[in-house]
Amino acid sequence: MRSIVTEDGDTVFISQTDGDTGSKGPFLVVYETSDADSRYGWFCTNCEDVDNAMDSMGRIKCNQCGNFRKPTEWDAAHE
Repeated sequence: MRSIVTEDGDTVFISQTDGDTGSKGPFLVVYETSDADSRYGWFCTNCEDVDNAMDSMGRIKCNQCGNFRKPTEWDAAHE
């Protein structure tokens, strides 16, 4: 795993194998520790940032570059 330092000064670890497809590039899973015990969030490979938001339906959006992952769950009530 690759380590990076966040804006808050925390060291987090990026998985090179766990992730999901985004509209501009993959999102990779980020962990708080190198042994992958606790998940920290997502890493946008398009702009190389961890400033991402995820909603209750599984959509991920990068707050820096707009990279986007479609929802993993779908509520038919919105059709």
